[in-house]
Amino acid sequence: MPTAIAVTSPDLVLPPHDRQTPTASVQPQDTLENSLIGMHALIEQHGYVIALYSASAESTGAGGAAGVAEQSVARRLHTVRSVLESDRIALLGIDLPPLGIALLSQQLRQLSVCDFSPGVLASSARLLAHYIYAGALLGSVAKLDRVPVSLKSHAKSWVPGAQFAVLANPRPQLVRLGQEELTGPEFGTRLLVANGPQPPSDWVTSTLAPAWQVQGVATVPLPAESARWWGTGKLVEFAAGLYDVSVLYQLVSSVRRETCHWCGLELIGDRCGFCAAPLSNALPAVQPSATRALPRGAT
Repeated sequence: MPTAIAVTSPDLVLPPHDRQTPTASVQPQDTLENSLIGMHALIEQHGYVIALYSASAESTGAGGAAGVAEQSVARRLHTVRSVLESDRIALLGIDLPPLGIALLSQQLRQLSVCDFSPGVLASSARLLAHYIYAGALLGSVAKLDRVPVSLKSHAKSWVPGAQFAVLANPRPQLVRLGQEELTGPEFGTRLLVANGPQPPSDWVTSTLAPAWQVQGVATVPLPAESARWWGTGKLVEFAAGLYDVSVLYQLVSSVRRETCHWCGLELIGDRCGFCAAPLSNALPAVQPSATRALPRGAT
């Protein structure tokens, strides 16, 4: 069985691209007992589990109800791993918005059926996240604390009809619609779009998608945590990333593999995904060939 990919909410499970892509497992959050039972079952069935959760609460400035909720989820996962005393559970705090985490989960699910070891698969999450362009169209940035917002932008957010395009990853950027453009990927991507109950406009599909030259647009449900993450319910969240499994495979396989000096698993990059031990003789995480694997026309 392939390594299990787990998420913390059902709305972070995107539909698979094909029949070979397994679904993600949802880690129960109702009671500790159910969380333990669910995780133990995954280990017994799959051998290894990679669980993704939001790392926003671990960053400076993340607070309020959203921060408390994220901290609770993170504590529950770490408690489960501690009680089970298992070294086969990788807990990965991902610094992406909700839809970005859902996209990363989908990419890991695609790669889980390839010939990558659990250690390589877990440590590839940081690499893949770097190539995800995650952001949102917001009707207000007055309560946005995930991305740096200037006082000028805060003031403009109170102007009737003002709209802002925000990029949270890979490099934070905030622009007022019509005055500047968001920096897009220089390689072929597929764009996921999730509309809030009060979407500001269709700018993401009508303007951003053509500007970024995406190779497809898919509309998906808005994750429940998105409104709290972005500080407003008047939003359209989007995430663009690689979607062809052959390109994803080429990207991950182009990175030098090492052996973790602590747990003995394979890894790429400078840190083990399972035990979090740093590579003793850290080497560059991405070889030049990795970036050359991502042409604009990749499908």
